[in-house]
Amino acid sequence: MRIGHCQLVSTPGEFEQNLAKMVQNLGQAHEDRVAILSFPECYLTGYQDTEEEVRKHAFAADSEKITQVLAQTGRFDPTVIVGFNELRGKDLYNTCLVAHKGQLLGLYSKCAAYMEFHQQGREFPVFERDGVKFGVIICADGGYIEPTRILALKGAKIIFAPHYNYIRKEGLIGHFMQVRADHIARARENGVHFVRGNNVALGKDAAFINSDGVGYGDSYILDADGEILRRSRRHVEDYFFADIVPAPDDESWGVGRSRWSLREFGALVQAAAEGRD
Repeated sequence: MRIGHCQLVSTPGEFEQNLAKMVQNLGQAHEDRVAILSFPECYLTGYQDTEEEVRKHAFAADSEKITQVLAQTGRFDPTVIVGFNELRGKDLYNTCLVAHKGQLLGLYSKCAAYMEFHQQGREFPVFERDGVKFGVIICADGGYIEPTRILALKGAKIIFAPHYNYIRKEGLIGHFMQVRADHIARARENGVHFVRGNNVALGKDAAFINSDGVGYGDSYILDADGEILRRSRRHVEDYFFADIVPAPDDESWGVGRSRWSLREFGALVQAAAEGRD
């Protein structure tokens, strides 16, 4: 299977402009016979850091803007993953949509959202393309064991993790090291390919009013052993893909390492967390 990512600048609040760039890159991926293509977290709306700005540009899953996305991407073959700030009633979610040939396959909402105005998602859908199951997590979700594990236990062989990183220069190296280590662990412990699909910022990111940082990019595709198959260039917009062979089912202990570990140690972990013997 050929999978890819578009590491792009998202212009905050400029839905039409962001969508046009998305369609242009999707057309190239179509020519390259990419099966699944991801775009950054909150790409369609931008990732603003104030609730006022987020609400101004967020939209619902049944809105005219979603109809536009489906209409303009529907003539291409790649299955698309792209992020936006979702308005669900009065609540805000950091969400990715998954679509194929003009059909909305489903949504995933970030489960470890740290902006206080975003609600926490608690659903972990699994999707399928050409007989291969895949799942989506978003940015900080990859720093925790459970989200990727849940998807892997549901049969996902590829985990797409759209990001939107704009990191203060003082913490840049530490962030780089921690994120890379987290993702290698998620790939290795679950036997899945892992796609870190970041944005990039060329200079000051106008979406961030309350902080200043660096949007360095560094997107990549890891194999099930945590080795980098392909990665983007840093500090530039980029598009890349890799041909992968999904790892076979883990048959350790007859049920797989992750499922066996959950069965054997899950209750003990809960007891330890609650301070019980």
